[in-house]
Amino acid sequence: MAVAGCGTVAASAPAAGQAAATVSASASASAAAVSAVGCASVSEATVVTIHRSMRLIEPAHVGTYTMTQRKPALVRAIFSDYCKLVAHPYRSNRPMNCPDAFGLDYSGTFYAGQRKLATFVYGASGCQTIQVTAAGKSMYTLVMGSTAAAAPGLENDMAAALGQPKSAVYGPGQPVNPGGPMKSGTN
Repeated sequence: MAVAGCGTVAASAPAAGQAAATVSASASASAAAVSAVGCASVSEATVVTIHRSMRLIEPAHVGTYTMTQRKPALVRAIFSDYCKLVAHPYRSNRPMNCPDAFGLDYSGTFYAGQRKLATFVYGASGCQTIQVTAAGKSMYTLVMGSTAAAAPGLENDMAAALGQPKSAVYGPGQPVNPGGPMKSGTN
């Protein structure tokens, strides 16, 4: 699923369409608003559960961390960032080098009250990745270049949603790389 570790990989975008509202043709407009899932439901999101895990143990021993964010503004900001990223998938027709950075993955679920809207997996180190799944459809992209530029507040929004400083969210030297491969990232 995600590009992990070092080496050279070829980036490709999945052929799957965007996650959108799944509403029957006979549903009324008000039912459509209630039934929206995935990126069509960002404005309805009120809760997100986030689970952090390590792909490999590192000297810092950051370990796992699970939290539930119930502030709708913070929940919607990170959900919106993820949706902006997958709506602008990174495309490259040439191999790229991914940094040898094993580290943090975040996964979780967005809810509107008790209703599940979407799940996500965010690989926050090495070649950053995001996958958003809703209504049985997944969208995936590498987070670099123009894709990263589509959600410039990602780092700050992740830190705010987790209630931690960016250094605890990404670790030293693990910022989103808006420059793409072969260009340095910014913190």
